[in-house]
This record gives sequence, C-alpha cells and structure tokens, in this order.
Amino acid sequence: MLLEKKNAIIYGAGGAVGSAVAHAFAAEGARVFLAGRTSAPLKAVAEKIQASGGAADVATVDVLDEDAVEAHVSAVAENGGSVDVSFNAVSLPQTGIQGKWIVDMSTDSFDLPMTTYPKANFLTARAAGRRMAAQGSGVILTITASPSRTAVPLMGGMAPAWAAVESLSRGLAAELGPRGVRVVCLNAAGMPETPQLTEVYGLHADAYGISGEAFHARMAERTLRKHLPTVAEIANVAVFVASDRSSAMTGTIANLTGGMIVD
Repeated sequence: MLLEKKNAIIYGAGGAVGSAVAHAFAAEGARVFLAGRTSAPLKAVAEKIQASGGAADVATVDVLDEDAVEAHVSAVAENGGSVDVSFNAVSLPQTGIQGKWIVDMSTDSFDLPMTTYPKANFLTARAAGRRMAAQGSGVILTITASPSRTAVPLMGGMAPAWAAVESLSRGLAAELGPRGVRVVCLNAAGMPETPQLTEVYGLHADAYGISGEAFHARMAERTLRKHLPTVAEIANVAVFVASDRSSAMTGTIANLTGGMIVD
C-alpha cells in the first residue's frame, strides 16, 4: 500500500474531489482525517471508508478560521502521532463568481475567490507545514484548474485566485524543501461528473447562449484526448504524489488537464 501508516488531512472532504481523494488515500492504507464546514457529508464519507475497512475521523473545521485550523492539526498530530499529508480541496459555489465579464462584476463577486482560496490554502498549509517541518517529512497538496495558466473569459476572480495558490505552493516548496517537506499543486481541467462543474458549465453556457452539453463538448474538444479528466484520475495522481514514490517531486504543478494545457 502506497500510504500505509500515513496520516492524511483532507479539507473539503465532503465534496466530490475531496471525498474521492479521501477514499483513494484510505484504500492505500492512510488514516484519513476528514475536515469541512458541514458534518453530515463528512460522516457519510467516513462511514463508507470505514465500511470498506479503512480508518477515517471527522471534524468540523472552518478553513478560514486560523485558530480552528491550528487546533485541528494539533489534534491530528497528537491523536495520530504525525501529520504526513495535507490536501486542501475546499471550494465555493460559483454562481455570481463565474459566467460574467470582469468589467460587469461587482467588487464583492470578484473579491470572494481572491480572499478565500489563497487564505484557506495558506492557513491549512501553514499549520501542516509547521508540524511536518518539525518531524522532517510530509507532503502538502493543493489543487487548481486550467484557467490559472490560460487566457479564459468569464472566470472573474477564480483564475487569479488559482494562480495565487500555485505561486504560494512554489514558495512553500522552496522554504520547506530543506526540512523534508514536499509541496505539489494538482492542476486539473473540469471533471464532468462533479456537481460544481455542472454549475460552472451551466453559467458559461448561459453566457454564450448555448446548452450545457454543447459547452461541455467544447471544453472536451480542447483536450488532446478529446475528453475531460475524471475525479478518479485526479484521486489516483493525488495518491501517487502523496506517496514516497514521488519523492523527487516538489515545487511543481502536476498537469492533469488531459492536454488542455501542454507543458
């Protein structure tokens, strides 16, 4: 098992990506600590993991509350003995954030992702990084999407926010690398089976006056494979990057766009 005896914190574990990564981590032997603002979806994920023989703990944590984040990471370290992996998969509802031209947006709509995603990743990475640096090992994972590195309309503050998360990841890698901690950002294209992507593609489709299916097809055509990545594909890479088999990877953006971006 790639993550045997590892303790992994997953923020946003009740969502589509966070839950898939939690299941994948647990299947590879990790004890997963599921964190999020709402307990019910976290408990549902934990119950499925436990029913499959995995180990899962649940905590309600607001990732924008630095005291709550610090307290939770301290509890994980005390309870599990170490903090080996931290993955931040938190997200915001996108209605009112995407699907509008930047020149027509309100300041609040543009500002919300800019003040949420970088801060959330800073607080969770800082808390984990302190413990990992002290123990001399660990992996911090972040996740963004292809508009961070391309010129895409109707993204509002999302693309700049994702770009900030990628920059933060590189800075953390530079500072924590000498202390045994790796930092990798997963950059994905849209995952069509997630409820959030259905919402996002609907917003963009409405802006262009086409159907959601037509916009989906347009985005799939932009990839080299002619189909978008799945949540399972993202989770599989997250497992590999979190494991010791990717020990040479840090300070990088893992390209999971299916060729929508070509490095």
